[in-house]
Amino acid sequence: MYLEIVSPEATLFAGEVTSVTVPGINGEFQMLKDHAPIVSLLQEGKVKVAGNITLDKDYASKFTKDAAGNTVLEISSGTIELKNNKVIVLAD
Repeated sequence: MYLEIVSPEATLFAGEVTSVTVPGINGEFQMLKDHAPIVSLLQEGKVKVAGNITLDKDYASKFTKDAAGNTVLEISSGTIELKNNKVIVLAD
């Protein structure tokens, strides 16, 4: 599936991923390919991305890796939309 992570400053990441885990306001949840459409608010926490990720050198410092090898972005809040295997995360 395709993921875009957009902040007020720039598009931090855009590319194909295996899964995305986000901190929803009712708890953390994960999305995989062919997930049902969803729109949700996000709270402070970690956006975890699995897959063969290539980060733009200008924004790579905003991301870390967790013990499972996921690429992680800390956010303070945001919104997520998933439709037709395209995920858009609007992150603060």
